[in-house]
Amino acid sequence: MWESFAEYILTQSDKNPTRIAEIGVGKYSFVYDYLNAHENIEIIKTDISPADSSVIKDDVTDPDLNLYKDLDIIYSVRPPGELQPYIVNLALKVNAKLIIKPLFNEDINTKRVKLKLKNYKKASFFELGV
Repeated sequence: MWESFAEYILTQSDKNPTRIAEIGVGKYSFVYDYLNAHENIEIIKTDISPADSSVIKDDVTDPDLNLYKDLDIIYSVRPPGELQPYIVNLALKVNAKLIIKPLFNEDINTKRVKLKLKNYKKASFFELGV
């Protein structure tokens, strides 16, 4: 499933380079590692409590917009429901495509903004296009 999710993100990478951010990376890095292995990808990962020095400390409830300037895609893997509206707001502010992979069977909390349910191979997720 995770490879399908990461592969889908690559299918959305139509610029060279494509600038991507993972929000709330935590300690799971498969998707980041998969994307980072591709030459046309510039990727950052952020979290309020960085697990290591490769993660940029940022609070999505009060983000440093300079970190996200000129992004093409923002994605988040299993973000808590209370943070999802903030992630949506960030994507809208920086005009980036948003892809959220919630926990299995979890409702998504994006307030009034509608995200489209997508299925790609073995992965299901929600997407907000720009």
